[in-house]
Amino acid sequence: MIRYKPKDWFLIIFKFHKADTFRKLLPLILALCVYSWFITWLEAELWKLSDTSHVKNLSLIHTSLGMVISLLLVFRTNTAYERWWEGRKVWGGLVNSSRNLALKLRALVPEEAAYYSVMIPNFAFALKNHLRRVHLEEELEPAAGFSLADPGAVHLPNKIVSQLMQYTLTLERTGKLKPEHLLFLQQELSNFSEATGACERIRNTPIPYSYSVFLKKFMFLYVMTLPFGFVFSLGYYTIPVVAIIFYVLASLELIAEEIEDPFGADANDLPTDAIAAGIRLSVKEILRG
Repeated sequence: MIRYKPKDWFLIIFKFHKADTFRKLLPLILALCVYSWFITWLEAELWKLSDTSHVKNLSLIHTSLGMVISLLLVFRTNTAYERWWEGRKVWGGLVNSSRNLALKLRALVPEEAAYYSVMIPNFAFALKNHLRRVHLEEELEPAAGFSLADPGAVHLPNKIVSQLMQYTLTLERTGKLKPEHLLFLQQELSNFSEATGACERIRNTPIPYSYSVFLKKFMFLYVMTLPFGFVFSLGYYTIPVVAIIFYVLASLELIAEEIEDPFGADANDLPTDAIAAGIRLSVKEILRG
């Protein structure tokens, strides 16, 4: 995730970074400029259609369609941002649950702090990597009964939650925890599983395919027909105008595609690496006392 100062708007305007949509769209923008130049030359110079009134009215059609495509892009962007923000709330809840569980365990079983100070942060890192579909063994710390390299652990976050629950139940059976203490701790352990399910729901449920395809096709046809309507009122200025319109529309779609799955490693995705590291730091500090 890119960290920046929102008030430095003047610097933001002239700053380019690897996630900037202009870099990604530059080849298409250049191709569209060549296409717009060809259509302008064809209509104005070769066919000389400047006096054809019904062709001039094409710009009115684009004005009407522009309102429709604007509404579609607003819905698309809002939907993607809601998914991004929901993911941030889930990880914020995971931070709170990890801290609360550490505080309760510190008060109830301080002699078991070493185990929990490893396994609670391990869950955060395992969930982060699970959502990215990678396994980074070096980010996990060893603990009693927990194997770092376990080929059978298809779903590592579930395995860690299961071991946390089993270890806690063992403490109750050995008398280190009372039965009522389990009720005290159960909510925080359940929150781990709920956070996993919520993140998987966001990651595995993209925007419906038909909607995404329709929007891209509509945008393509809209942009490709723009030069036909603008030639008679703008002449060769059609070229930069069409390029700017395409840049704005395509950038909104690219940004929406990037943030609708907020758990990756893209520049605009959630800072799950930093959040997981923060959980490890906070939990170890709490359980260290």
